[in-house]
Amino acid sequence: MALYEKPSMDKLIEDLKILKEKVYKGGGEEKINFQHGKGKLTARERLNQLFDEGKFNEILTFATTRATEFGLDKNRFYGDGVIAGWGKIDGRQVFAYAQDFTILGGSLGETHANKIVRAYELALKVGAPVIGINDSGGARIQEGALSLEGYGAVFKMNVMASGVIPQITIMAGPAAGGAVYSPALTDFLIMIKGDAYYMFVTGPEITKVSIGEEVSYQDLGGAIIHATKSGVVHFVAENEQDAINITKRLLSYLPSNNMEEPPYVDTGDPADRAVQSAESIVPTDSVKPFDIRDLIYNIVDNSEFLEVHKLWAQNITVGFGRINGNVVGIVANNSAYYGGAIDIDAADKAARFIRFCDAFNIPVISLVDTPGYVPGTDQEYKGIIRHGAKMLYAFAEATVPKITVIVRRSYGGAHIAMSIKSLGADLVYAWPSAEIAVTGPEGAVRILYRREIQSAQNPEELLKQKITEYKKLFANPYWAAEKGLIDDVIEPKDTRNVIARGLEMLRNKREFRYPKKHGNIPL
Repeated sequence: MALYEKPSMDKLIEDLKILKEKVYKGGGEEKINFQHGKGKLTARERLNQLFDEGKFNEILTFATTRATEFGLDKNRFYGDGVIAGWGKIDGRQVFAYAQDFTILGGSLGETHANKIVRAYELALKVGAPVIGINDSGGARIQEGALSLEGYGAVFKMNVMASGVIPQITIMAGPAAGGAVYSPALTDFLIMIKGDAYYMFVTGPEITKVSIGEEVSYQDLGGAIIHATKSGVVHFVAENEQDAINITKRLLSYLPSNNMEEPPYVDTGDPADRAVQSAESIVPTDSVKPFDIRDLIYNIVDNSEFLEVHKLWAQNITVGFGRINGNVVGIVANNSAYYGGAIDIDAADKAARFIRFCDAFNIPVISLVDTPGYVPGTDQEYKGIIRHGAKMLYAFAEATVPKITVIVRRSYGGAHIAMSIKSLGADLVYAWPSAEIAVTGPEGAVRILYRREIQSAQNPEELLKQKITEYKKLFANPYWAAEKGLIDDVIEPKDTRNVIARGLEMLRNKREFRYPKKHGNIPL
């Protein structure tokens, strides 16, 4: 007689279902209710809303911690506080992980980290985006240095995947210390508003003890602070569903990997459609501000524009749209803020966006209206030279199609930073209202005619006269066009058509770059 009789398949399947039910309950009903009580979804609920119905496939479902210290041998959970896998989002293959706060506060330990790393490894093999939904208490103290090594492994995968597959993070909970750095290493960070959502390297308690500064969790690391002050957050979501909707919309503009083209969509908006409102949107008076987004909405297909970093460095506008169904990245000066002058944050914002577009084969359209860089000791002391150089570097480095349209002012170093021919722009156009020079009229005249003005019987009259002469020479695009620096001067209404034709011509663009490990961008 056999000492052990193996259960029937029916019994084995029944046992499997019981275990799966335990897995799906995470930390249990009490913890799930606590999560819901904070107005938050569980990790599985988030993934169910993110992926097409029934299309998510989990990996390492039954993995648990190997640690036994501090009671972990008696407090083990299947999944180890994170759900990882792949599935379809709007029919496209995407990998994702979602930290489960109902299990040990979503804390990251060795097994937890290994699951995230495995999802990345598979995503890189097949060339698919990764979405991380972060909701964690941080490093798992009970696992000591193993937890820190786990973070290091995740950070390395973030870096290895950078420029190869798109990475998006949804901040759906707290993050402190080392937990903040994986989101910061990804391409786009979406953060939800509310008291339950925050991120910072050092929290309010330690801040108070260390430097005597009192600050709330939200004022230190809330979504609005990071979207307006630090620039860490690219998109602010009203709630968890909004964060998922933003993620899906963002994905619709991105290729699955760096070897693919961005998704083409037949939008039904004719490429040769005239931008009828362009002339009324942009004042001919170069010192009168306007919102460049009003022009962008009229240029792109069906007025659909996904602005990135909308609340940070608003003197420059960046984001995704389509022209004739093809995805483009737009970089535009916005004179409604700081007159469109470029400062440290604007340069950083533009440089990072340009480099993302270049990595993922997205053409870059520059709409120029800038009087130069923001002056003053504050900017100089904080390194406007170094930060401004990032923008120059990003445009010069980029090999994707680059089309520039000078709408109004284009002065000094900022003229170069917005992508000109010598920096690598493929096509440069200008409106009749364009002004292209080393500096603005008054500043230039005061430098060029300083002695004459000082010795003149009527200095103000001479100043006005010289400004008029200077404007006649440079406050138009024709001097630059005569020198071959402008490909054509176009009517504002033709802007969309001209860009569409340029993109079609540049579809098969190829550029040589010298072999190197990587460049040394002035970080």
